[in-house]
Amino acid sequence: MTDYTVEFVGTGETITVSEKDTILRRCIDEGIAQEYSCRVGMCLACSAEILEGEVTQPAAHGLTDEEKERYALTCMARPASDLKLDRGEYPPSLEADAVDATGDPSAADD
Repeated sequence: MTDYTVEFVGTGETITVSEKDTILRRCIDEGIAQEYSCRVGMCLACSAEILEGEVTQPAAHGLTDEEKERYALTCMARPASDLKLDRGEYPPSLEADAVDATGDPSAADD
């Protein structure tokens, strides 16, 4: 079993995550405040932009195929290398959902 280092940029937080474990599970175990809601890869609340490294996340149904390359759903994502993640960034599909729900394109900026 391989362990990888996951660094959350801008926070000073770093954890070690096994290739068999999800990033969210380790955050919870380590007491790191990682946002989440559904825990099944649909709501996107736990998303983080991948700045460096790779993850496996075949069950990340809330992301488009393109978004799976740039964003990790920490509830589903397992590291495939050391990672640098930015928890303050969300995929474009989340912003599109905000527009669709209100009919107001400025809703994505709220």
